Parts: sequence; C-alpha cells; structure tokens
Amino acid sequence: MKKFLSLILALLGFSLSLGAQESVIPNMDPNAADIKFETEVLDYGLIEYDSNGFREFKFTNTGKSPLTITSVSGECGCTTTSFEGKPGWPTEPILPGKSGVIRVKYDTKREGKFEKNVTVTSNAKYSTKRIRIKGEVKAKPASGG
Repeated sequence: MKKFLSLILALLGFSLSLGAQESVIPNMDPNAADIKFETEVLDYGLIEYDSNGFREFKFTNTGKSPLTITSVSGECGCTTTSFEGKPGWPTEPILPGKSGVIRVKYDTKREGKFEKNVTVTSNAKYSTKRIRIKGEVKAKPASGG
C-alpha cells in the first residue's frame, strides 16, 4: 500500500511539474504568420517617481500570412496594455514584412525595482509570446513643508 501511495504521489508531482513548463505547441503551417520583436526586454533603467511609464515594443511579421494579435496582457494591475478603452496594439492584421508596435505603461507611482511579463496572443507560429519590462522607480520625493 505504501509503494502504491508513493507511486501515485510521484506521478502526481511529475504531472504537475510538466504542467508548470511553458509549453506552446507551434502552428505547423509553413505559411503561418510569425512575430519578431526588436527586443523582448524593455529596460526602463532608473526612472523618476511618477514619470512617463509608456514604452513601445516594436515588432515585424516575419511570416508568410497576415499577423493578427488577439490580446496583450500585463501580469498585474501595474502594467497597462489598453488606453482609454482602446488596445495598445494593432487591431488590423499586419501583413508579411510589415511592422507594428505594442504600447505598454508601467505605473511609476510604485517605488523600487520591477520586472513584469507581458503576454502577447496571436495567430503566429507560436500563439503565445512573453515579452518583459524591467527597471527601477526612484523613491517618492519628500514633500516640502
């Protein structure tokens, strides 16, 4: 009985570890769209408290079919990808060889270092792509008095 229980626990642990891996099955269509970013990590560097948190990820459709981005999402409320009710990414298909930008905004009223993932979902060869922002926001200035 102990061996059976140990086997079940081992199999459960193994299956959970497999599920934790990022596994994205590629689209095997040789004519599929493909998204290539100029950089997959945007480094804000050391920035002032409450400064401009907008940045842009530039990309090109390096595939053979039009690229359609269906969603872009930050991993927490501190990273915004939609502005004034509109998405910060192209809503029209991006033709092969053409480029576009994905706009993101980090809340610079949060002091300290940050590193956040942004998930891009599309019809590209790999349907899910993670890009990242990082940097450090200086401490809030002391108010004079």
